[in-house]
Amino acid sequence: MSVETQDKVEKALEEIRPFLISDGGNIKLLSVENNIVKVQLEGACSGCSVNQMTLKNGVEATIKRHAPEIEEVINVA
Repeated sequence: MSVETQDKVEKALEEIRPFLISDGGNIKLLSVENNIVKVQLEGACSGCSVNQMTLKNGVEATIKRHAPEIEEVINVA
Protein backbone atom coordinates (compact mmCIF):
# COMPACT_ATOMS: atom_id res chain seq x y z
CA MET A 1 0.00 0.00 0.00
CA SER A 2 1.36 3.39 -0.88
CA VAL A 3 1.34 6.19 1.64
CA GLU A 4 -0.25 8.33 -1.06
CA THR A 5 -3.23 5.95 -1.36
CA GLN A 6 -3.68 5.80 2.40
CA ASP A 7 -3.58 9.62 2.56
CA LYS A 8 -6.27 9.83 -0.14
CA VAL A 9 -8.45 7.33 1.76
CA GLU A 10 -8.00 9.29 5.01
CA LYS A 11 -8.97 12.50 3.20
CA ALA A 12 -12.15 10.80 1.91
CA LEU A 13 -13.00 9.57 5.42
CA GLU A 14 -12.53 13.09 6.79
CA GLU A 15 -15.14 14.25 4.28
CA ILE A 16 -17.60 11.52 5.37
CA ARG A 17 -16.97 11.57 9.12
CA PRO A 18 -19.09 14.69 9.98
CA PHE A 19 -22.19 13.04 8.50
CA LEU A 20 -21.63 9.85 10.49
CA ILE A 21 -20.92 11.77 13.70
CA SER A 22 -24.14 13.78 13.24
CA ASP A 23 -25.98 10.43 13.26
CA GLY A 24 -24.19 9.30 16.42
CA GLY A 25 -21.59 7.14 14.68
CA ASN A 26 -18.08 7.26 13.28
CA ILE A 27 -15.72 5.34 11.00
CA LYS A 28 -12.19 4.12 11.57
CA LEU A 29 -9.68 3.11 8.88
CA LEU A 30 -8.19 -0.28 9.71
CA SER A 31 -6.08 -0.99 6.63
CA VAL A 32 -5.56 -0.54 2.92
CA GLU A 33 -4.24 -3.71 1.27
CA ASN A 34 -4.27 -4.70 -2.41
CA ASN A 35 -6.61 -1.80 -3.20
CA ILE A 36 -9.14 -3.01 -0.62
CA VAL A 37 -10.00 -0.68 2.23
CA LYS A 38 -11.04 -2.16 5.57
CA VAL A 39 -12.98 0.13 7.87
CA GLN A 40 -14.90 -0.23 11.10
CA LEU A 41 -18.22 1.53 11.54
CA GLU A 42 -18.58 2.68 15.14
CA GLY A 43 -21.26 3.93 17.50
CA ALA A 44 -24.77 4.13 16.07
CA CYS A 45 -23.42 3.20 12.63
CA SER A 46 -22.32 -0.26 13.73
CA GLY A 47 -25.88 -1.41 14.49
CA CYS A 48 -27.67 0.67 11.91
CA SER A 49 -29.86 -1.27 9.51
CA VAL A 50 -28.79 0.86 6.55
CA ASN A 51 -25.04 0.70 7.25
CA GLN A 52 -24.31 -1.53 4.23
CA MET A 53 -26.05 0.98 1.99
CA THR A 54 -24.15 3.83 3.67
CA LEU A 55 -20.92 1.88 3.27
CA LYS A 56 -21.37 1.18 -0.46
CA ASN A 57 -23.19 4.34 -1.61
CA GLY A 58 -21.54 6.87 0.68
CA VAL A 59 -18.21 5.65 1.97
CA GLU A 60 -17.08 3.53 -0.98
CA ALA A 61 -18.20 6.09 -3.56
CA THR A 62 -16.41 8.92 -1.75
CA ILE A 63 -13.21 6.90 -1.29
CA LYS A 64 -13.21 5.90 -4.98
CA ARG A 65 -13.64 9.54 -5.96
CA HIS A 66 -10.50 10.43 -3.96
CA ALA A 67 -8.59 7.21 -4.73
CA PRO A 68 -9.83 5.61 -7.99
CA GLU A 69 -7.41 2.70 -7.54
CA ILE A 70 -9.51 1.37 -4.63
CA GLU A 71 -11.62 -1.62 -5.68
CA GLU A 72 -13.73 -2.27 -2.60
CA VAL A 73 -14.49 -1.06 0.91
CA ILE A 74 -15.23 -3.69 3.56
CA ASN A 75 -16.69 -3.10 7.02
CA VAL A 76 -14.98 -5.24 9.65
CA ALA A 77 -17.28 -5.62 12.63
